[in-house]
Formats: sequence, C-alpha cells, structure tokens
Amino acid sequence: MMMKEGSSRIIAVTLTLLLCFLTADSEVRCIESERHALLNFKQDLEDPSNRLASWAAAAASDVDCCDWIGVVCHNRTGHVLQLHLRTFHPLYDELTEDGAQYEAQYEAHERSMFGGKINPSLLDLKHLIYLDLSYNNFSGIQIPKFLGSMGSLRYLNLSHAGFVGLIPHQLGNLSNLHYLNLGHNDYEYNNNNNYYYYYLYVKNLRWLSGLPLLQHLDLSYVNLSQASDWLQEINKLPSLSELRLSDCRLSTSIPPMHSINFSSLTTLDLSYNHFKNTSIPFWVFGLHNLVSLDLSDNQFQGPIPVYLQNLTSLRHLDLSYNTFNSSIPNWFYTFSHLEFLSLGGNILQGTISSSIGNLTSAISIDLSYNELNGKVPRSLGTLCKLREISLSVNKWSPQISEIFESLLGCISNGLESLRMDDAQLSGQLTAELGQFKNLVILSLFNNSISGPIPWSIGNLSSLRFLDLGRNQINETLPQSFGQLSKLESLSINSNMLEGVVSEVHFSNLTGLTVLFASKNRLTLEVSLDWIPPFQLNYLGLESWKLGPKFPSWLYSQKQLLSLHISNTGILDRVPPWFWNLSSQFYYLNISHNQIYGEIPHIPLILSSISIIDVSSNNFTGPLPCISSNVTSLDLSNNSLFGSISHFLCYKINEPKNMEFLNLGKNLLSGKISNCWMKWQSLIALNLGNNNFIGKIPASIGSLTSLQSLHLYNNKFSGKLLSLLKNCKGLFTIDIGKNEFDGTIPKWIGHRLSSLMILSLHSNNFYGQIPDELCALTSLQILDLSHNKLFGSIPKCVNNFNTMARNNNSNDPLFLSVSSVAYSSTPFESELLVMKGKSLEYSTTLQLVNIIDLSNNNLSGEIPKEVASLQGLQSLNLSSNILTGMIPENIGDMGSLESVDFSVNQLSGQIPQSMSNLTFLSHLNLSNNNLIGRIPSSLSASSFFGNKLCGPPLTDNCTINYVKPNIESKRSKDFGGLKVDWFFVSMALGFVVGFWVVLGPLLWNKQWRILYFQFLDHLGYKLSGVVAQTW
Repeated sequence: MMMKEGSSRIIAVTLTLLLCFLTADSEVRCIESERHALLNFKQDLEDPSNRLASWAAAAASDVDCCDWIGVVCHNRTGHVLQLHLRTFHPLYDELTEDGAQYEAQYEAHERSMFGGKINPSLLDLKHLIYLDLSYNNFSGIQIPKFLGSMGSLRYLNLSHAGFVGLIPHQLGNLSNLHYLNLGHNDYEYNNNNNYYYYYLYVKNLRWLSGLPLLQHLDLSYVNLSQASDWLQEINKLPSLSELRLSDCRLSTSIPPMHSINFSSLTTLDLSYNHFKNTSIPFWVFGLHNLVSLDLSDNQFQGPIPVYLQNLTSLRHLDLSYNTFNSSIPNWFYTFSHLEFLSLGGNILQGTISSSIGNLTSAISIDLSYNELNGKVPRSLGTLCKLREISLSVNKWSPQISEIFESLLGCISNGLESLRMDDAQLSGQLTAELGQFKNLVILSLFNNSISGPIPWSIGNLSSLRFLDLGRNQINETLPQSFGQLSKLESLSINSNMLEGVVSEVHFSNLTGLTVLFASKNRLTLEVSLDWIPPFQLNYLGLESWKLGPKFPSWLYSQKQLLSLHISNTGILDRVPPWFWNLSSQFYYLNISHNQIYGEIPHIPLILSSISIIDVSSNNFTGPLPCISSNVTSLDLSNNSLFGSISHFLCYKINEPKNMEFLNLGKNLLSGKISNCWMKWQSLIALNLGNNNFIGKIPASIGSLTSLQSLHLYNNKFSGKLLSLLKNCKGLFTIDIGKNEFDGTIPKWIGHRLSSLMILSLHSNNFYGQIPDELCALTSLQILDLSHNKLFGSIPKCVNNFNTMARNNNSNDPLFLSVSSVAYSSTPFESELLVMKGKSLEYSTTLQLVNIIDLSNNNLSGEIPKEVASLQGLQSLNLSSNILTGMIPENIGDMGSLESVDFSVNQLSGQIPQSMSNLTFLSHLNLSNNNLIGRIPSSLSASSFFGNKLCGPPLTDNCTINYVKPNIESKRSKDFGGLKVDWFFVSMALGFVVGFWVVLGPLLWNKQWRILYFQFLDHLGYKLSGVVAQTW
C-alpha cells in the first residue's frame, strides 16, 4: 500500500515537471476582454502627462496588456490581478530632503495625477484583487457604487484622490477585503476667491459588518459625525490590526466598551477629533499589542493616565495638543522600546527626570509647548539613537552653553534636529556648537542669547536650517558662514549684529533659498558685478545698509518670490529690470527709503496673494495701473499726483482681489470716480491726507467687506455716512478734516456694531448726538470735535464697555487678512488731540481710549455716568456751553491722563475726588464759573477765568476769600440748611456800601443840593466837549 502511494506521488511530480517544461516557452498573454476593459477604463481617465501611453489599442496579436504600466497579471492564467495607478506623492523629510528638489518633485506629481471618471468597465476584471487609485485628483466626484460589485477585491486604496460625498454602502459587499483606505479625501472649490471644501461622509458604518476579513481600515478625514455607532461597528472586525480615524469630526464622547473584539490592533489613530471625553477611554489600555498610538489634538486632560504603562510594546506615542497638566511621571521613562514620543502642546509642569536616559530606543522626543522648567538633564546626552529633540516654548533656566554641554555624549554624533525656540535661554553660544557635525536643523528663535556667533559654526557641514532670530546676538557675522555649503534657510533677524558682510560670507552657500536677516545694523559691501552663488526664494534685509545705489545683484535672483529691503538707505531710481523681475513676487517691500522716479504700470500677472509696499519714498508721477491679482498695495507717503480715476477704473469689468489699499499722504487730487463696484474684496481703504474734492460716489456703499475707512484731511463734501449703511463690518471710520455735513444717523449704533474708532472731527455735522450711538460697545475712540452739534451729552455713555474696562489688548491693530498680517505693519494710525497736543498713534493705538466732543454747541450738564468709563484716558469737552457741576465721582476714572473742560459755563467747586487721578498730567478747567479751593496743583493756566484759589494760583484762599463750607455742616440757626458765607458777606457788603453813599444825601438837604449842582455843572462841560468834536 505504501509502495502504491509513493509511486503515485512520483508520477504526479513527474507529470507536473513535464507540464511545466512543455509550457515554459509558451507566452501567457492577457485576456482579450480584460484588455478591452482596461482600454475603456483609460478612455474616461484624464492623463495629462500620458503615463498610460503603453495602454495602446492595437491588435490583440501585437499587444499584451500584462506588459502595460501599472498592470499585474496572473503568471499562469493571464487574468488581470492588480492595478497600481497611484501617483507617487513625494515624501518630504526636512532632515534629509533638499527643499528645492522636493518642490520640483511635488510640481511633477501634480502634473502627472490622473483625473476624470472611473469607468464601470472595471467590472469586467473579474479576478482583480488589488486596486490602487490613491494620490490622484478626481475633482470632487463620488466613489462609484459599482466598486461594491468587485467581489474579488482584497486591497482597495482610494486615499488622497479627491473623492467626496456619501461613501456607498455597497462597499460592504467586498467580503474578501483585507485593506480599505478611503482617508484624506477632500476637494477645494474656488468661486471668485471664495473657497469651499467638500469631504467624504457616512450616515452610519453598518456596512462594515460585511468585511469580516478587514485588517487595515483608514477613514481619516471622513465625516463620521452622523455615525453614532462607529465604535460598535468597528468592534465587529476581529481581524483588524490598523485603525486610522484622524480628523473624523467625532466630537461626541467615545462610548465605553465592555469587551474588545479587535484586541490584535497594533495601530490606533484617533487624532484631531476633539472628543468630549476628558480622559482616555479605559478600553484603549487593554490593547496590549499596540505598537503605535496617536491621540493628539483632542481634549483629554488631567494627569497622564497611569494605565498607559500597560502598553509595553509601544514604539510610537503621540499625546500632543491635549491639556494634560501633571508632571511627567517616573514610570513614563520605562518605555524602553519607545522610538517616537510627542507630548508637545500640553500643560505639563515640573522638571525632566534624569531617568529619561532609560528611553534607550528613542529616536525623536518632542516636549515643546508646555510649562516644563529647570535644567535639561545630562542623561539626555546618553541616548545614542536620538535624532530629534524639540524643547521649544518652555521655561528652561539654563544657559545655552549648558544645553550643548549636556548633549556632548554619544548623542552629539547623531543628533540631527534641535529646536529650543522661545525657551527662555540666555548666555552665549560657545565653540562646543561646532562638535554637532550632523545637525541638520538648529532653531533657537526668540530667546535671550547674547554674545557673538562662534567661528566653529562653520563646522556644521550638514546644517540646512538655522534660526537664531530674535535674540541679542551682537558683534559681526563670522566669515565661517560661507563654509555651510548645505545651508538652505538662514534666519538671524532681530538681533544686534553689526559690521560688514562681504562676498566671503556667502561664498559656498549654493543651496541657500531663504535669508531672513532684517533688523540688524549690518552693511553689505560687495562688488558692483557680484553674482551670488545662490538663488533665493525669500530675502529680508530690512534695516541693513544697502544703498545709496539700488542693489544690482538682485538682477541675478530669478526665483525670488519675497523681497523685503525697507529702510536700507537706498537713494536711487528703481532700474527697469527690477520692475520686470517683480512680476514673480508675491511680496515686495521697498518702503522707507529715498527711492525716486515714477512707478510704471504693473498690469502683470502676479500671484493671487501679491503684496506691494513702496510707501515712504520719493516717488512722483501719476498712479500706476495695477494687476487685479494684487491683494495689498501701499503707496502712501510719497509725492504721487493727479487723478485716481484711471487707477480705480482700470479693467472695470474685471473683479479686483485688492483687500488693502493705502494711497494716503500723497498729492492726489480731483473727484473720486464711481468705479467701486468691482472692488468687493476691499477690507481697508486709506485716501487720507490728499487733495480730493467733491462727493463720495454711492458705489462705495457696495464695499460690504470694508473694515477700515480713512478719508482724513481732504475736501470731501456731502452726506457720506448714509452710504455706509451696508458696510456692517466697519470698525474704523476716520473722515476728519473734510466738509461732510448732515446729522449723525441713529442706525450707526446697531448696523455698525463693531466700530472701535469713530472720528468725524472738523466737519459740518449738526444736530444732536443720538442716544443710539451708545450701542457701540467696542468703541475706543470717539472724536466728534469741531462740528456744529448741539443738545446734551447722552447719559448712556456708560454703555461704552471697552472704555469702561482697563484691559485693552497689547497687540497692535491688524487687518483680519493674510496680506497685511504678513508685513507685520499695523494698518491703523490716528491723529488724536491728547494732553493738549496733536499726536499720531499707530503701534500703540489699541491702548488708547478717548472721547473728544470739543468745539461744538453742546449744552446741559456733564452726565455723571461718564465716571463709569474707568478705562478712558482722555476726555475733552472744551469750548461748548456745558453747565452745572463737574461730576463728584470723576475720581473713579483712574486711567485719565488728560481732562479738558475749558471754555464752558461749569460752576461749583472742583470735586475733591479729582485728586485721586494719579495718572492725570494735563488738566484744563479755564474759563468757567468754578469757585473754591483747587484740590491738586497743576499749571496755573489750567484754572484762569474762574474764581478759584489755592496753589498754583497766588490767591491762597485766606486773605480776600472766605473759605466756603465744603464739609457739608448744617447750621442750626437756619433750620439745618447749608450757609454759604461768601454770598452772605457779599450781600452785606452791598447793603452797607449803598447806605454809606446815599444815606447822608437823604438826611442832609444842603449836601443833596450841592451834589445835584455838581452833576449839572459836569453835564454842561461834557456837552460842550461833544459839540466841539462834531
């Protein structure tokens, strides 16, 4: 029997070998029907780079589809098994990848992506088990339902491919599926610069139950907010080993789990969901096979949970950007297999234990953006495998030299990235820096590092990214910088460097693409024919000395995208080649120089976010015509002249992308054209300090996005305010020093509720100040001075909430657009009268709270409610007809620095509480009817024209003045009423004087006769004198 079985096996093997031998030379070709299916599939695909050129529609005898690119067939049957149509996305590793090379690869990737539609002919590929269409661009189409009928599929990857809409539940029919990746699908739709984003979504995940063999599931970016059953359905997948649900809008609480069926899970990613849970669900700690756990960017809080130590297999742990607020527990350092650790963006406190040296497998450690303090332990230097350390934004105490000493162990041989930005470091960089020869990234931005940059920095031969910006580094730049041949990005801005920079400093920097060195006192001295070895994309040399000639070496920088050379001492014309070069810029700043000449028309095709700032120069001539793609244009503070019409109406039918337009402080004149209809993107408009005349056209009311309007110091007229009714986003209206008229409309308080600055001074506005103005709760500056307003001051001024607070933001006022924020220049400035002087505020404008109602015809009393404005710094009510007394509680206005109530009809005494105004440095109460003692000593000129006494006046209240009763004592003789002895003595003096003169005349007849004879004689003489003069 055994002999029979053995011989049978030998025969079977022999037949198999014979069959293989006979068929070895016979070519296996693809199935004809499947070839046609592929050709039909190709027909609906968009293939811009012709990647599928090999998919030719020739005769079957000539073409084998198994040889086509991306097609894998069965080696015996010829059936199509796999379609590999991924467009390979370049992976950027900042430690190893060349930035320019990556950019070129990414552009090539975008050019080669497939698009179009998915043809149902794929259904004819009955044996297809593998379909990869990832990293393409199908431009917002839905995932085809027919894919659910491809029952042989084991691998389906549609990630990063631009699919949107409802995921078809038919995918649940793919019972053989092992791998499903639908992650990172979205589509951006641009409609006139209004961007709309679309994503995949589901109503439930019940269809997952039809995929019992699934091992890998990635639904990242899919909107699962309607799938309340997500965890229960995923728990039905017992073979699952990888689960990625990043950014799925799972903002509800993670439900508890009594039993876990996917216990073999090795990878779990629930990042970017912002769960309502305050702690990590307990079932996570039961996944003992986990190798990678990412719970970043959620809302977990409290101490780091102790149960994490049960996950002993972890190699990748990311808990960043939650609100864990404990110290790092000692057991945390027992993860000996951990390679990647990220705890950044929490509120972790305390010090780092020396036990961190136990993380012997660590490759990357990120503890940035916490509140850790103390010193960096030396044991960190013993982690020989460590390549990346990020300790930025903490409260470290050591000198920078101690940091490098701590890292001089075996780590120094392999360390590639060290980030300690904003880490409160001080001290000086020392020569030890040169021993970290494998450093690719060194970032020490925004610390207090002082002293010179050591010469040994030239030894960092692998360095690609160096950021020493915002420190106190001084002396000159070492010439050894020229040895950093791999350097791509250098930032040394905002330091105290000085001296000369020459060609030697750049001699070998052939790969440099980013140079930010603004705000230093450096001088560039190079030959006139110098051609730099680099091609920069970004250049910032603000405050360097580059002039007086315009730097000719910029001509060689053909790839420049951003240029900032403001305040560099250039006294020259702009050469014509530069204006041609500027067509590639998306940021250009040559402001605050003495550049002269005319600005040519710039109607070139610029980037969609182009920013141009040529302000504060000596440019002359008419306004240039500008490309519609420019988003920010600052031509202010030059000598440009002529009309604005050709500028506004250039390509009138083409929508403008302009968000910020500043033409202030020029010599522009004439009327404003009615061409604002296409400027719908405008957020800030400044036409101030020019010579414009006439009425503002009605089309300015169509600028519904407008936030800031400056028309200051022109000769505009008419009723502007009524045109702004639809500009509901305005928070600055500055139209002072014009000839506008009309009343202040009541609707301003409700329709322009965001107003922070309202300056209408020096116009012809009339009528009363409407009570509705008090609805402007964000108002900081109210200037209605020098108009023809009458009536009383509204009592509701206490509704100005911002003025009532003393906690204004310290941040300068910026536009809410990227274009102006990029330049870091405050967009607002105001000329304000404060402390009796006219001063311009810009960077500190956000700290100013003032009310100026001076030089009107306001009457009535100063409302006592004004005293509730405790954040107000200046109050000017001068030159009105105000009566009554100064509010007794004015001393509550603790922030007041300037008060002017002069030239009114105020009466009574100066309140004693005014002496509580400790910040008060300017007070003018002159030309009123005030009486009594002055409670605090200021300039005498502040009080003249009253009946006041006491310092600084010479009248000390004791010689010719009976001190008024200011202690509110009641007199028993007058029934408890107050007695003001000043008026009593005045009345008594009148009575006595009257009777002393007239009494004797009444009682003595002879005296009376002599008195009247004297008067007659005096009358005759006066009449004679008058007659002679006529």
